[in-house]
Amino acid sequence: MLKLADCSTDDKYGTYPAKRTIEQILSSCIVIVDKPQGPTSHEVDAIAKRLLHASKSGHAGTLDPQVSGVLPVGINRATPLLHYLSGEKKEYVCLMRFKKPHDDKFILNLLKSQVGAITQTPPALSAVRKVPRKRNIYYIDVHQIKDTDVLFSVGCEAGTYIRTLCSDVGKKCGGASMLELRRISVGGIREETAVNLQALSDAAWLHFERKDETKLRPLLKLPEDLITLPKMFIKDSAIEAVCAGAPLSAKGICSLSEEIRKGLNFAAFSLKGELVAICNSLADADEIAKMQQGIVGKPVRVCMQRGTYPKCWQKK
Repeated sequence: MLKLADCSTDDKYGTYPAKRTIEQILSSCIVIVDKPQGPTSHEVDAIAKRLLHASKSGHAGTLDPQVSGVLPVGINRATPLLHYLSGEKKEYVCLMRFKKPHDDKFILNLLKSQVGAITQTPPALSAVRKVPRKRNIYYIDVHQIKDTDVLFSVGCEAGTYIRTLCSDVGKKCGGASMLELRRISVGGIREETAVNLQALSDAAWLHFERKDETKLRPLLKLPEDLITLPKMFIKDSAIEAVCAGAPLSAKGICSLSEEIRKGLNFAAFSLKGELVAICNSLADADEIAKMQQGIVGKPVRVCMQRGTYPKCWQKK
């Protein structure tokens, strides 16, 4: 982090994330659901919405009904932030079946040839345009080959269709198809942190019916803990203006990540660690560090409610 100024925060305003009440958390949180086979992703986030008495919900990275695994579900004000998770790297475990047996070495080389940049056309049932597009496959690890079945894990760019990957592999050797698929991670969110719907239901019931939050609280993830964008920490006096949609001035910065780049987004935080807004940077970090005045970023998604911090600008 590049420190630009000595700053302090007033405890009369805002709340340290670790000190939020369960009601404050429920107003803006993300639940990592272990989606079962069967329901659609929309049905799963609707169930989470009902269980948590939420007014709004959504999910990051739609999974087909027959696919299981990690499904981040946004609750209330955290729902729009899912956009910044859906573009993250995905990892899956897949069971693929060839139409006829092949030599193990042939299969290993065939799958290895898919690592790197590939071109895919989304399947007919997908909701996106059916045009070829490039995607990156970061790795493919084969775990087991048994007769015509191959179990492998794959790390890939968001928007990669594993069903299409299996089909494209099959075109080179007489045919192959995807039998089963499970998503094991979205960005840094692993399946070990996911909760099944029954456990979420039980924890929610304890909270809403018995006023016992001990089971539910650990299942509600704070956006602050999941957003992986470069960070910028800003002064208390700059927060309300940003919440009102005003651009962020260089005078309002306390410190910033060296990874901030012009034209890309960064996350603006309060000194208490609260997520204030997602902003688009107007300069690289090293340039910002030299600025005495001027605009450094513009909010593209305000995350904090207005009035959390005092208004510190004067009317003309």
